[in-house]
Amino acid sequence: MSDQLVQLRKLINDNYVCPDAANTITEGLVELMIPDDPARAAVILTDHLQRINHDRHLRVRRRPPGATVQDDDLDGRYVVQARENAGGVRAVTRLDAETGLLTIAPYLSPVHLAEPYLVAAFGLLTGVTRLIIDLRAGLGGTPETVAFVCGYLLGDEPVYLQDVVDRDGRARQFWSVPAANRLADDARIVVLTSSRTFSGCEELAYNLQALGRATIIGETTGGGAHPCEVFGLTDDLEVTIPVARSRNAVTGNNWEQVGVVPDIACPAERALEVARQTDR
Repeated sequence: MSDQLVQLRKLINDNYVCPDAANTITEGLVELMIPDDPARAAVILTDHLQRINHDRHLRVRRRPPGATVQDDDLDGRYVVQARENAGGVRAVTRLDAETGLLTIAPYLSPVHLAEPYLVAAFGLLTGVTRLIIDLRAGLGGTPETVAFVCGYLLGDEPVYLQDVVDRDGRARQFWSVPAANRLADDARIVVLTSSRTFSGCEELAYNLQALGRATIIGETTGGGAHPCEVFGLTDDLEVTIPVARSRNAVTGNNWEQVGVVPDIACPAERALEVARQTDR
């Protein structure tokens, strides 16, 4: 077995959120033939890992150009992404005097990077009585940033959102912190989803649905509820490994492999149209 497969097995066995499943996931790696081309190798390895237990967060990717195992700079990457993507705030629109549209994509950046963009976005939404949050192209985000967004949506008292539970059973609680210019308690919230909506963006939809704070319109989401870390595998490859699981404070469960099921199901491309016609 190649050195990279030995390293991959060790990383998964040492870090994967479900220790009992880790060995099953890595058993078949012994038989894999990995091509020299990093992009192709990443596809083959990801296909194998996800075929075993269907955890879409468990994946191998080609490293960005110039990044190596010895020269990891995830924080630097996040800074660049936040600048390029405005922290995940794709667009803010006033559809009419009472209705605001907040589009989040592709990723909500770590909270210290996303905060100025989110503050500006909700500043523009001040006074709306109906907010549509478009997560159809939202592929992820951190629990801290999701909690920050919820601070604008959940009233004037902190709200217990979820625990993030590591493989040893230790849990971190996440609460909303009420924002100064949060939405009024009676403001209506609609969340748009697609089958691509994933990870932290799913958490935002799941939290609001579990609390009865929003109507979800669109498609069932992708089903990824495991917070992850990125580990160097080779100079050309890195592996993303789920290291914890989400446990919602209301349901005691999460959306892993089942997704967030919409209250009103419709094709994603029609979700905004349906939302504008729906008064719930």
